[in-house]
Amino acid sequence: MKSFEGFERGVNLGGWLSQCDHTKETYDTFILEEDIRRIAGWGLDHVRIPIDYDLIEDANGEVIPEGYTYIDNAIRWCQASGLHMILDLHKTYGFSFDDGEHEDGFFDMPDYQERFYKLWERLASRYGKHSDMLAFELLNEITKKEYMDEWNRIATTCIERIRRLAPTTYILVGGYYNNSIESLPALLPPQDKYIVYNFHCYEPLIYTHQGAYWAPGMDPDFRMSIGETYAMMAKFSKEHLSQVTVGFADFDQNKSLDETYFDKYFSEAVRIAEERDVPLYCGEYGVIDLAEAEEALKWYQFINASFVKHKIGRACWNYKGKDFGLIDDHMKPVIDRLIKYL
Repeated sequence: MKSFEGFERGVNLGGWLSQCDHTKETYDTFILEEDIRRIAGWGLDHVRIPIDYDLIEDANGEVIPEGYTYIDNAIRWCQASGLHMILDLHKTYGFSFDDGEHEDGFFDMPDYQERFYKLWERLASRYGKHSDMLAFELLNEITKKEYMDEWNRIATTCIERIRRLAPTTYILVGGYYNNSIESLPALLPPQDKYIVYNFHCYEPLIYTHQGAYWAPGMDPDFRMSIGETYAMMAKFSKEHLSQVTVGFADFDQNKSLDETYFDKYFSEAVRIAEERDVPLYCGEYGVIDLAEAEEALKWYQFINASFVKHKIGRACWNYKGKDFGLIDDHMKPVIDRLIKYL
């Protein structure tokens, strides 16, 4: 399968310019150049930086010039440390993967879509010159399957408009159910050789999101071991999750998780990527900080083995905070061992 060179091992900087309080204090202090140097020192080759539209435009669509300075800084810091960078639009006007953002109308309103295209034209005009180290991600985590036809149309138009300004910048596109692997076959064939298929992986969700207060149906006090059998994982999933998750029926019910689980989970995505000659990238994966750190380390070992085997580029969620922080106190006992499995 075609590799996504320069974007093979990375980490997300969520909570800095997206999923944040959008204050100058957060922008100025949450991530510093020393963090970029630390990430480079880990041996990673890129960062994925989520941004919300709020950073660079106001509610009326007027440009906020100061917002671009933070993207400028991130690019400059990455260049100084030899890192590549993905600029991920995590929220656009009228759509967010998070219902709590109260954004809606994007898939129904042509003027919202035009605003999306113009936002990307501004980004492409300003940053297309950095195609040697910078990639664009159109939009984070389309949610409903019913949006897919419209999303294919919107993505196609947006790529066409970006290409007039940034002809050789890699563009990442994902699908429904929050960038699920299941959605990849529904994506249109790549428009050119600079398209990347993007998915997210938090499977088994019952393990990586144990106790997650935002997961529908989850008991905040629920905890489980990574050593539980597939039979128990299936049982716990039925008891504590009310959203789509990957089943366990194809595995020996008396065995527990290992890399073969991820080999099977990735297999259809790998087939589609090979068939369409497109690189495959996992833009988010990780384990909640409520899981035992030593056990989380095992999960990273299993998924990393499959990533490497199938030449899948990836960025772990998350460098700092957001309930998944690698440098937070919870992961300190294992971080020195963990970074080689990112």
